Amino acid sequence: MKNDHIFDGIAEKFANNIYGTTKGRLRHTLLCDVLAPYLARPLKAIEIGGGTGVMTAHIAAMGHDIVLTDASSDVLSKAAPLLNASDNIRIRHQYLQEIDDLAAYDLVVCHAVLEWLDAPFDAIDFIHKNMKRGARLSLSFFNQDANLFANAIYGNFDYIAKGMKAKKQVRLNPKQPLGAMRVVDYCESLGFKVLDKAGIRCFHDYMRDISHQNSKFDELLALERQYHKMPPYLWLGKYFHLILEKG
Repeated sequence: MKNDHIFDGIAEKFANNIYGTTKGRLRHTLLCDVLAPYLARPLKAIEIGGGTGVMTAHIAAMGHDIVLTDASSDVLSKAAPLLNASDNIRIRHQYLQEIDDLAAYDLVVCHAVLEWLDAPFDAIDFIHKNMKRGARLSLSFFNQDANLFANAIYGNFDYIAKGMKAKKQVRLNPKQPLGAMRVVDYCESLGFKVLDKAGIRCFHDYMRDISHQNSKFDELLALERQYHKMPPYLWLGKYFHLILEKG
């Protein structure tokens, strides 16, 4: 927790970088898609590290009661105007490790959090241990395998040879990407059942003409939707997504 990366002081930049770009719009749309089958009945949900509350707002709009948590008070201050009008949303300023009521929820949402933590696998342990049996976890994370593939395409061979460790940590660069297959194996070893898996942005980040990310967005979204659950493409998603159930 001490060395976890939070976004105090850069909340505006964080929001613009995530949701003010085609990569953010595409990621959010695809995550809403993969969550949709699991939101069919009324749920009590909690989002861990939900930032500015965009996904929380979506889940609440589907009729579910949800708690938004985040370790950054600055980011939550940006979420408040979006969420305060909804009576089925509560906001809590908390680190993941401080959440003591995970067993109260049917759905736990943890998107793009693990890669910012000092001990991401400890976080998975914590979530699994404290969830109730039968509850589901929507988990997404920055995919180290896709990160390596992208850097090879860009010709960053020295960076790859050095283990893809930057000399200076950029505050909006994930500190700890995770290999997709490793996370799947680890979750299964804990007793999670994998109900669904998908790549998020399997094509967008590799486009040679980046202007097409915007000018051909609709065609790109259709392609992502068609292939993002199919191997080998799902393993190349810049983010990887899992729906897990605690047995």
